[in-house]
Amino acid sequence: MPTENQAPAAEVPQTEEEWRKKLTPEQYHVVREKGTERAFTGKYWNHKEDGVYRCVGCGEPLFDSAAKFDSGCGWPSFYQPVDDGKEVKEEVDDSLFMRRTEVLCRKCNAHLGHVFDDGPNPTGLRYCINSASIDFEKRGAKSGDSGPADPKKP
Repeated sequence: MPTENQAPAAEVPQTEEEWRKKLTPEQYHVVREKGTERAFTGKYWNHKEDGVYRCVGCGEPLFDSAAKFDSGCGWPSFYQPVDDGKEVKEEVDDSLFMRRTEVLCRKCNAHLGHVFDDGPNPTGLRYCINSASIDFEKRGAKSGDSGPADPKKP
């Protein structure tokens, strides 16, 4: 059950058609096709507001702004996920002729980005996340007040 300041998680799309209706073309490419947005182009790479970053696929809280830092890489970077990492999962990614660790939403399996071991204390990790895979909810906003906007609405 969501708390007073927590939006309920959205329904998880079940078919690719539902995913395409829910997401913008860029979000679909990143989240469902494991794409990557260009560095320094995403809306959250230099975002500094206080709040929580949620999965665009299902609305689960993934990262807190308190763990966000400027890594200089051009993507939003966090040194840890929320809730001791229970909302994300990691898988080996051998694409692009290198071994990396992919980060996915545990609830809807959305591709978020990758995690590297060159981050700051206290974890030494850098979760390098695509802006297209997350929405932002300002801290203190009540569900329905000013949460993530529907990317398909003007």
